[in-house]
Amino acid sequence: MSRSIGTPGLEMEGEGREQARRSRVSLACMVNYEVSAVLAVMRRNARWAGRFSASDDQLEHPLIRSLKGLRRLVFTWRQPWPSIDPCLYLSPFLDVIRSDETGAQITGVALSAVYKMVHLNFFDLNTAHVDIAMHTVVDSVTSCRFEVTDPASEEVVLMKILQVLLACMKSEAGALLSDRDVCNIVNTTFRVVHQAGSKGELLQRTARFTMHELVRAVFSHLPTLKPTNLTIGVTPLSTEISSNPGNVADQSGSEEGNSFSGPVQTDENPFRDGSLDVADAGRALKISDKSSEEDTIVLPPLDGKDGGGHAAIGTVGSAEDSNFAAYGVPCMVEIFSFLCSLLNIADPQGLGQLVLASDEDSPQFALMLINSALELGGEAFRNHPKLLALIQDELFRNLMEIGLSQNPLVLSLVFGVVLNLYHHLRVLMKLQLEAFFSFVLIRLASGKYGATYQQQEVALEALVDFCRQPTFMPEMYANFDCDTSLSNTFEDLVNLLSKNAFPVNCPLSAMHVLALEGLLAVAQSMADRVDTAVPAFASSTSPSNLAGDNPEYVPFWTLKCENYDDPLSWVQFVKHQKYIKGRLMVGADHFNRDPKKGLEFLQGMQLLPSEPDPKSLACFIRYCTGLNKSVIGDYLGNPDEFCLRVLDEFAQTFDFSNMGIDAALRVFLEGFRLPGEAQKIHRIVEAFADRYYQQSKGILASKDAAFVLSYSVIMLNTDQHNKQVRKKMTEDDFIKNLRKINDGQDLPRSMLSELYHSIVRDEIRISYDSGAGVAEMTHSRWIDLIRRSMITTPYITCDERPLLDYDMFPVLSGPSIAAISVVFDHAEDEEVMQLCIDGFLAAAKISASHRLEDVVDDLVVSLCKFTTLLNPFSSDEEPVIAFGDDKKARMATVAVFDIANKYGDFIRTGWRNILDCILRLQKLGLLPARVANESVEDTDARGDSTSSKLAGSSSTVAPMPDLIRHRRRNTGLMSRFSQLLSLESDEPPSAPTEEELAAQQRALQCVESCRIDQIFTDSKFLQAESLLQLARAFVWAAGRPHRSGSSTEDEDTAVFCLELLITVTLNNRDRIMLLWQGVYEHMAGIIQTSVFPGLLVEKAVFGLLGVCQRLLPYKEDLAEELLRSLQLILKLDARVADAFCERITQEVMVLVRANAAHIKSTIGWRTVTSLLSITARHPEASEPGFEALTYVMQDGAHLSPANYVLCVDAARAFAEARVGGPGRSVRALDLLSDSVGCLTTWSKVHSESADASSGENVEEPSRYTQELTEMWLRLAQGLRKLCLEQREEVRNHAILCLQGCLSAAEILNLTPVLWAQSFKQVVLNLLDELLELAVRHSKEYKGMEDTLVLSIKFLSKSYLQFLPQLVNLPSFESSWFQVLNHMEIFIKTKFRGKRSEKLQELIPELLRNILQVMHSQGILVQPTSPSQDSMWDLTWKHVGSIVPTLKPDILKENRPEVKDGESAVSQEQTPSASIPCDVESEYTIVEKVDSVSTGDQG
Repeated sequence: MSRSIGTPGLEMEGEGREQARRSRVSLACMVNYEVSAVLAVMRRNARWAGRFSASDDQLEHPLIRSLKGLRRLVFTWRQPWPSIDPCLYLSPFLDVIRSDETGAQITGVALSAVYKMVHLNFFDLNTAHVDIAMHTVVDSVTSCRFEVTDPASEEVVLMKILQVLLACMKSEAGALLSDRDVCNIVNTTFRVVHQAGSKGELLQRTARFTMHELVRAVFSHLPTLKPTNLTIGVTPLSTEISSNPGNVADQSGSEEGNSFSGPVQTDENPFRDGSLDVADAGRALKISDKSSEEDTIVLPPLDGKDGGGHAAIGTVGSAEDSNFAAYGVPCMVEIFSFLCSLLNIADPQGLGQLVLASDEDSPQFALMLINSALELGGEAFRNHPKLLALIQDELFRNLMEIGLSQNPLVLSLVFGVVLNLYHHLRVLMKLQLEAFFSFVLIRLASGKYGATYQQQEVALEALVDFCRQPTFMPEMYANFDCDTSLSNTFEDLVNLLSKNAFPVNCPLSAMHVLALEGLLAVAQSMADRVDTAVPAFASSTSPSNLAGDNPEYVPFWTLKCENYDDPLSWVQFVKHQKYIKGRLMVGADHFNRDPKKGLEFLQGMQLLPSEPDPKSLACFIRYCTGLNKSVIGDYLGNPDEFCLRVLDEFAQTFDFSNMGIDAALRVFLEGFRLPGEAQKIHRIVEAFADRYYQQSKGILASKDAAFVLSYSVIMLNTDQHNKQVRKKMTEDDFIKNLRKINDGQDLPRSMLSELYHSIVRDEIRISYDSGAGVAEMTHSRWIDLIRRSMITTPYITCDERPLLDYDMFPVLSGPSIAAISVVFDHAEDEEVMQLCIDGFLAAAKISASHRLEDVVDDLVVSLCKFTTLLNPFSSDEEPVIAFGDDKKARMATVAVFDIANKYGDFIRTGWRNILDCILRLQKLGLLPARVANESVEDTDARGDSTSSKLAGSSSTVAPMPDLIRHRRRNTGLMSRFSQLLSLESDEPPSAPTEEELAAQQRALQCVESCRIDQIFTDSKFLQAESLLQLARAFVWAAGRPHRSGSSTEDEDTAVFCLELLITVTLNNRDRIMLLWQGVYEHMAGIIQTSVFPGLLVEKAVFGLLGVCQRLLPYKEDLAEELLRSLQLILKLDARVADAFCERITQEVMVLVRANAAHIKSTIGWRTVTSLLSITARHPEASEPGFEALTYVMQDGAHLSPANYVLCVDAARAFAEARVGGPGRSVRALDLLSDSVGCLTTWSKVHSESADASSGENVEEPSRYTQELTEMWLRLAQGLRKLCLEQREEVRNHAILCLQGCLSAAEILNLTPVLWAQSFKQVVLNLLDELLELAVRHSKEYKGMEDTLVLSIKFLSKSYLQFLPQLVNLPSFESSWFQVLNHMEIFIKTKFRGKRSEKLQELIPELLRNILQVMHSQGILVQPTSPSQDSMWDLTWKHVGSIVPTLKPDILKENRPEVKDGESAVSQEQTPSASIPCDVESEYTIVEKVDSVSTGDQG
């Protein structure tokens, strides 16, 4: 708007007053200039120049006189310019404009002068009488009359008229225009627009532009207006009694058919008597000269009649008021109504012919104006009931009619208007929007029912625009799909988009991509909502839960939501409604096939009461969608009493108030199809007549009159629209047939006439389907829709939270994923491919957020197919190059692994496809090396340091050994280039081209960007089920191991899968119990079926060891299970075990060194010692095995009661083994000998603890003491057997170790019985066996003489050690005589024909010492009375046979000192209890048997 020139501040002084004066003078000069211009143009015309020059007494023409008068006055005004009445300087120019005597040129100059004054704001809101001035200007310009001399000048004047009118609206003072003025401006402008069709292009464009600007100026004022406080109904005219349903707008037209439908009427020849009368526009929207009771502006029909059907809009004041009220809602109602009427293209008189068939430009123009009004008015329309009523009824009805136009521009404009309506007013257009989508948008976008390709494309474009609204689909679902009485709009739209996205037997087109964009827009909106909030309000509500909410029958049509503004309330409500609707659809299907069984099913589903209820069934038929209308008609016409009651209740569900009988019949028959049987028709019509009579306003006198009239209307409909009826009923015939039916009176002829013509013009369609097979929006349907819109549930608005996405996505996911896959398969354009990839990722994101694992798996499977990695290798092209050149395959590959990394928690069976892709990449050599060498977090530095010592293998401690090092063929990243140079062929391979190198580089970069290694690194964050499926996928991909072996390629695959499985296992050590069973079974299968050494079994064995090494420190509860698994290694085939024995031992050594403290169970140690024992005789493995055993046994660091016996057996195995020489055997014997210190230590600790507890019975041997005793016996027996070793050095050292073992046994508190058993089994049996070897195997066993010397000394010392315990036993004498027998045998035995000199010297000394000790202790004493059976006599008898020189006299000598090793003889004898025979160790029993057999041999 231009800055105001004539509004200086009157309060200014000095310079302010001078400036005001200059402004006043400047404006006066401008006015004077415009006067001069008009006079100059008038003088150029001879008619004005010489008219008054002939006679002085003849006055000047009033027009010239007024102009000259203004010139004289303009400089004489001294008051401030705003105080001057604008009419003083406007009137001379306006007189010229109104005069029909002036030509076009003069009128044009006058219009320019007025435009200048208005545009430059000569007057504004502060100017005196500005409202009257503005009214005068508008009135004068709209009444402009001028003589037309040529077409060009005419167009100039018309453009200047438009210019002035637009300036009036846009000026600051334009806000003071009245409703009448605005209507006049719009009417005049539209008349010019209409007439400009036969004029020049410039005028046409100017007129249209002006009309647009006027509409924008008017409706931009709407948001500033206060809401209309009128208690008026919003019931549109179409719901009132109508006998002319086709006449839904004001009718217009000339006999020639060249009229325009609207409030402006023009003649084909606009020039009358050579002049153009723009003032005729006043006939279009004119203000009543009389002020009615409501003081209204009336829009009369164009035929000049004052008939009904006109919209009455209250205004602020009448036309004669001197103070004009500013324009507001009344003029906007008139303008908007006028614009809506322009869309009514159906001629009610022409049976659907297009009135504007030759002028389709007018509806387009009207749509543009309506769209502008909606854009600027926006949500303010809802504040004014009359404007809102126009939109709800007339505008939408016309939009649905014109929306089926074949003009693409019209369609685009219609959809644009509807999109604006949705954006601003959707909460008040629920049913209208549902009808538009069902009857127009979906119908055209589907491409069926005669829709052209252009119509389909425009409709799809519009649908995609709707889909781009973030809350559009959620609102469609909540308001329509979850409403039991409405269609499944969301589902229909999704299916429509999916179907249109499928290129069936045709190449991909823009239409397919467009439909795909719509699907992806919906999916992307859902994905965006995932980020805004967590899915709330129990999004996973199951049907069972919903059923639980409604355990008893509740009429579904009566269910209401408590609060539509609270999502906590309406979300659950709509979900429950959707659940009911689903059951209703199933029930409707049953009803359509068999009404009786269908009703039983509905009762069982609690959709109908268990007891038959006519009202409930009637409401079900009335409000349930999907019912077959023919079945309904037959059921309602049934003569059964119950069916008759249902029919009556069905009729009661209709509201026929304020409706004509024809309109009521249309609405009634909309819900079903009349049966063909006359009696059924009779019953149905009778029910209708009864209901209609109840709601009629006294026109009909009785029910019978309503019945006869209704039946007559049906008959008339059949007569007029049945092609088989040749002689049609006339109006007079129809009226004649209805005489005297109203209780002996005639119905009004006008009413019957209107009824007749209504039926003739518009058939009451019984089938409700057009010839194309698609339902149409008939007038009766529209009436019913408008009525239902007043009582329907409120429109639910959704926000950015995913409140319903969980329920919506299953409907969207299947069709969408299929459509995206097909489009991606056909796509060649990179932009389209990226669009599809974005759709896949969005679907994955949504599926993951709602935990829809099946959908994520489907996505993975679909994408894996496009990677081409699962396809067989092509022989004619290098696979890597083909992959690098295939953009689609690379995009799909990146997408697959992106999903795996982001949403792996929700992948189940899809892991198999992902692993297949990884394996193919590995075979191609494209897999990054870090995938195979993926490190696992490990805080155990010892394991890492030890692993570096192992030679001949990759780090078996690490979970993923270097894959490339163990491959039989090179599969490294950089090896792909070398492979191209080393292909097997007779000819030298050619160097790769730049294109091939670039393709290889692209392939490498693609795989690098996939971050495949992250899948396994982050597997520790996967959910349990997903992790388990991943592990199973490894096992599945590796295949079943075979004893006969497999191909190299299969073995490589199995090895790679095993390595990945181990990696994942170690990364999930905190959840090892979840994976261990499957991992163990897989490794067991490999180990047990391998009969030859190979890479796979190698990885299995050392992987198993590595897992144990890593997990033992962290999983003590699993230690036993882990160690038990190592028994698999013991089951290896001999050839396999021999090949890996050294490395196995090294790994066991590492395990023992790192985890000896964590192995606490006997089973675990049994496994470890077994693995060590089997290496004792292996040349390479024995050394690390013995080193590991030494680590455990040395100094008793890791010996415990749990592993003592096992370690003793293992050390004995190493002592017996000849590998490593006698030196190692001796070291093994030292380990055995030193281990007895642990037994004594444990015994002391136990004794101290036992003494500390006073409540225990010390006489009863504790279980712990028994265990220690058995351990000692096991050690002694083991050493005894080693004393029989063939190697002299080992044999002699074993005897010394055994002697030390027996010496330490005193601390163990053995019982006397056990002492006796030990002496017999260990000592005496050992001497027997050694003597046997010396006599019979002297050649094999060298140095046996020295061994016998050691053994006889061992006998002497052991006997003296056991003597205090043996003496108290009944078998003491037997033991003593056995000692003497062995000495006798040893001294008399001949070795190679002669006796041993060493024994001859040693035995007498030993015997003398023993006798003296026994005598000194009072054991061997001479009895007082001689007896041949006494111990004394028997002893000296045996001694005499051994050493005849020894006599009892030696006992009189001094007692010799006890030598080393004889300390076991103690003056204090420890009392001990005998060991029950049932608790003797198995080793004791075995040795008893051996002893017996040995004794027998002796």
